[in-house]
Amino acid sequence: MSVVLEATERVKDKNSTLTKIRQAGNIPAVLNGPNQSQPIYVNSADFLKTIRTTGRNGIIKLAIQNNQHSVMLQEVQTDPIKSEIIHADFQIVNMSTEVTVDVNINLVGEASGVKDGGVLQQSIHSVSISALPTDIPQTIDVDVSNVEVGDVVTLEDIDTKGKFTINQDTSQVVASVLAPRQEEEISTGEEQEPGEPENLEGRETNESEEG
Repeated sequence: MSVVLEATERVKDKNSTLTKIRQAGNIPAVLNGPNQSQPIYVNSADFLKTIRTTGRNGIIKLAIQNNQHSVMLQEVQTDPIKSEIIHADFQIVNMSTEVTVDVNINLVGEASGVKDGGVLQQSIHSVSISALPTDIPQTIDVDVSNVEVGDVVTLEDIDTKGKFTINQDTSQVVASVLAPRQEEEISTGEEQEPGEPENLEGRETNESEEG
């Protein structure tokens, strides 16, 4: 289900204009599409609420005056100090054409190997997929409940349900359960040579008994 986000046209970028837009609680943005790049801005609170609802790769109905566009969030820029979103790019999508996006991988369940003392390790946290806009999952859940110590889960093991295609090498390891770390045995590594001890002083021998 698409969520409607209201947007307003803005004039070409000027630092003073962008500052005023942000000070008013809005986010400067650009709507990209075939042969167009339209400067807009959206309300910051509405934007955050929309993304929480649709997810990072969800379909948004961007309403500009009397027009609505089916869009996906293409890119966001964040202030590194304040951690606030300062700019966003939206991409117009054709609902009947596949798009390529990165989707987060989420491990679910407690691995059997962890119950036996193993350590669960996640090797990759996102994967590139191609799918119709309506078939893009918010996350890809990978069940690791049956993963034992020494087992691995690869991208090939992910059930796409026929709705999307993985664009990466499917032999890539997603998760594995490592064996518990064993305590190292303390050893000098030296071997004692066979034969009699160098110093026999003070030791009783058969010869001394005979003498």
